[in-house]
Amino acid sequence: MRVAIAGAGLAGLSCAKYLTDAGHTPIVLERSNVLGGKVAAWQDEDGDWYETGLHIFFGAYPNMLELFQELEIEDRLQWKEHSMIFNQPDNPGTYSRFDFPDLPAPLNGVMAILGNNEMLTWPEKISFGIGLVPAMIRGQQYVEEMDKYSWSEWMKKQNIPERVEKEVFIAMSKALNFINPDEISATILLTALNRFLQEKNGSKMAFLDGSPTERLCQPLVDYITARGGEVLLNTPLKEILLTEDHTVKGFAIRGLNGALEGVLTADAYVSAMPVDPLKLMLPEPWKELDCFQKLAGLEGVPVINLHLWFDHKLTEIDHLLFSRSPLLSVYADMSNTCKAYANPDRSMLELVLAPAKDWIGKSDEDIIAATMAELEKLFPNHFGTETSAKLLKYHIVKTPRSVYKATPGRQACRPDQRTPVANFYLAGDYTMQEYLGSMEGAVLSGKLTARAISADQQQTTNTSASLSAGNK
Repeated sequence: MRVAIAGAGLAGLSCAKYLTDAGHTPIVLERSNVLGGKVAAWQDEDGDWYETGLHIFFGAYPNMLELFQELEIEDRLQWKEHSMIFNQPDNPGTYSRFDFPDLPAPLNGVMAILGNNEMLTWPEKISFGIGLVPAMIRGQQYVEEMDKYSWSEWMKKQNIPERVEKEVFIAMSKALNFINPDEISATILLTALNRFLQEKNGSKMAFLDGSPTERLCQPLVDYITARGGEVLLNTPLKEILLTEDHTVKGFAIRGLNGALEGVLTADAYVSAMPVDPLKLMLPEPWKELDCFQKLAGLEGVPVINLHLWFDHKLTEIDHLLFSRSPLLSVYADMSNTCKAYANPDRSMLELVLAPAKDWIGKSDEDIIAATMAELEKLFPNHFGTETSAKLLKYHIVKTPRSVYKATPGRQACRPDQRTPVANFYLAGDYTMQEYLGSMEGAVLSGKLTARAISADQQQTTNTSASLSAGNK
């Protein structure tokens, strides 16, 4: 069975991988010249890599970890000590840690929270713990029901002091969806907290040992092509062509200057594009279908990722850091955390600017100036002196529409991987699955899409066999 897939991000490549496992032949079309979509990376003229985002792998990512095992590349994940590290804005240059001991969950998470006396008081810890009880007892059903509230609203509802949000959850909210707690759905943070508290290594983090394009996406392509599939770069989808009954007849491929280059035909078709370009691609007859109409409630959130190379070391910390800055979300010194970017003498900071709504249209110079002002607060010992760290170069990657903006009510807008169109399917972290918009969500969605296609094909085969037997 031939399956055409539009998009070579993690959702599209994962879908193709699991289709080949089921004996099908996927053909993946990618509009750009780089694999990865929202995890794409590029090399500059010096050979240095810069990426679309600061990509962190969690212990609570079972489908992603299974994928690494199946590709036999588990050794490429560089696991860090089981901690969460926050900057302390009131004491620049210092950090506050939540260290998870080697105990079963949720005891290790409880001990990590109780062991930190710098960010939360004991009454705040107790109030927060009591507030989480319904989520821990009722599980995912309760978590989904809370999608009607923002995180700020949910905390007020649970009588959790506002300072808990300020101290911890502004940083976590920006890390998870690049927006603030008064915007983000309570479902997003509760999903993450449930995973972190109920799985011993759920919040443990790993960095890839190099660029996602080379170290994760290329092994996926190698796996797919070794089993008869294809992955075609520089092959943008121009139009979804329909038959008279409004099923898919083919994917029209755009050539130079928008001209039609050809038509790819298959037995089934998958959009593994982000939700925003998918909405633009929808054929007119489909726009009246409820499945596609509710996509109007989903749109990508703007994100800015920065890479800054300095002439000497700013930090020796080998971990993700929550900046607690009004401008920045999370950051890491990739010269410490990533084997391929290692440098014992110089720092390369990778930082996420969030929320980015008011910055996405600004110049690189304005963004760098504002970022440097924040770094002077984060690293006061390295700036403002004769031996100040000097910025050698930088790269800024702007993504005007990244993962879907997870405001309250978005869960109802997330579609299934199957659509009402018999031979058309969806893959992407915005589709309905148990994880939020993330690398794990993308991989799981691709796996679910492949399963749906295989199950539908098997059902069609069985139906045809039954009809054939009945006609004898």
